[in-house]
Amino acid sequence: GGGLMFHYTFGGLENVYLVNGYTVAQTPHGEAVAFTDGEGLERAICNTLASKDGPLTGVELRFIRTAGLKMSQASLGAVLGVDAQTVARWEKGEGAPKTAEKLLRVVYLAHAQGDAPVRAVVQSANAIERAKLQTIVLHERRGTWEPSVKDLSPA
Repeated sequence: GGGLMFHYTFGGLENVYLVNGYTVAQTPHGEAVAFTDGEGLERAICNTLASKDGPLTGVELRFIRTAGLKMSQASLGAVLGVDAQTVARWEKGEGAPKTAEKLLRVVYLAHAQGDAPVRAVVQSANAIERAKLQTIVLHERRGTWEPSVKDLSPA
């Protein structure tokens, strides 16, 4: 142990410290920190949180949602069977109920390991909001209706 460690507080996390893998530079606007592999670091934090004993705090839940799954509150809610307001309440408060939290951990860990069905669930949940801005056009061909979705959302 010993030595100087960097207190990683991004996303409101309070209990994460880095031994190395970062550089601190002085800028006219104060200290700036750069990480050797920012994405890898976020992944390692999310993996550790998702695997930890004890409940996830609201802040930890939000970090897994934003940094790990890159999902909106509405998208995560769609996967967990609740609305965006419920997810927001969990994140501001003491975290999610046990069953929802367990499901979040399973979804995150499977997604991080490249599980194709889980990735498809996450992608379709992320598409739900975009779908509000889509027009569904159906055409009939030989007795079968087929959709073609026109994305009207801004690029």
